Amino acid sequence: MTSARRIGLFGRLGSGNLGNDATLEAVLAYLRAEYPDAVVDSMCSGPEALTARYGIPAVQLHWLHDKQPPQSRLARAVLTVPRIALGALVDTWRTAGWTTRHDVVIVPGMGVLESTVPQRPWQLPYSLAVLSIAGRLSGTKVAFVSVGATVVRQRVTRVLLRIGARLAHYRSFRDEESLDAARRTGLASTRDRVYPDLVFALPAPAAAPGPTGIIGVGVMAYYGSADDRARSDELHTTYLDKMRRLVGRLVASGYQVQLFVGDEADEPVVPELLAEAGPGNARYDRCDTFDELIHQVAGVDVMVGTRFHNVIAGLKCGTPTIAIGYGRKHDAVMRLLGQGEYVHDIRDFDVDRLIEQLTVLTHDRERIVGELAERNSELKRALEDQFSALSAEVFARPPARVRSVPT
Repeated sequence: MTSARRIGLFGRLGSGNLGNDATLEAVLAYLRAEYPDAVVDSMCSGPEALTARYGIPAVQLHWLHDKQPPQSRLARAVLTVPRIALGALVDTWRTAGWTTRHDVVIVPGMGVLESTVPQRPWQLPYSLAVLSIAGRLSGTKVAFVSVGATVVRQRVTRVLLRIGARLAHYRSFRDEESLDAARRTGLASTRDRVYPDLVFALPAPAAAPGPTGIIGVGVMAYYGSADDRARSDELHTTYLDKMRRLVGRLVASGYQVQLFVGDEADEPVVPELLAEAGPGNARYDRCDTFDELIHQVAGVDVMVGTRFHNVIAGLKCGTPTIAIGYGRKHDAVMRLLGQGEYVHDIRDFDVDRLIEQLTVLTHDRERIVGELAERNSELKRALEDQFSALSAEVFARPPARVRSVPT
């Protein structure tokens, strides 16, 4: 009798990022449909939340996560490097041991090979390198599935990500820009392929049938990328000032504003925007899952999103969407859905131009809703092809029939 497959899910999961958890949900749906007897667990950033929500065992990704730093400033200065070194040593043993207990470990989507948000080399980049080294040494197949990538300039981080990516058994990227960046920096090979973001495999509600008078505004606690640490506060202030202006203009034009975030870390900026809108002109209803988010987004006339999966939520449910992008991934996904002209760079976007485009989208809403529905169907079929490839290339024994993610 063949033993049940042991499958691990690895990454920044369960930690309050709705998009990351949505990519996990897509992979879980595939696994539960095709390999219902598999034993699935996770090494992630939010193990308690992940277990409570999805019912799978989980352990903490980083040993230092639950260890409080010294209170004294002098002690912190003296002990920072030894703490990091000890944490890396412990995580090497923990991650390698966890990896070798599995037949397959999947990194489900996410921007794990990106530098669009600040991260230190000893954090996820080091963990990914250990994961793939341990996989190669033990025979565990590591799969990076529809991940995002950028050109990473920090040398140590780039080397660690290259080790993690190149030693994986399977790699796919969520857009051509990611694949191009990965090849330029040695993270990908010529045989790697592009499939859409995993969230496009999930079910979604239809966009509201008619005008609601509500504009969705997705906001973010934006502080720049890993290259912007010296001016992170300046970038944050500039972005937030423009978002306040945007909300004020929308209210002055007679719209109601519905605020959204994509990560728990974004919530501190919400009160400032609610205050800008004034009483009764804007609302914010916390979403704990991507499903809750997309059902709210489906009820607005136009979605103006910053967080990547806020943008995808709009596109996925067929709501006309404007992206305020902080990486090439925003341009890529908007072009993929035929909406490439509605992307603005987060560093220099013009509020007046954005309002002009919003007016165009509200007038052309019916056509855009239909176009997005057609494009979404194509993306879902592409992801069914990827799940077939995973069954054939990673799990070795393909199921009799690869079904789409249940709707």
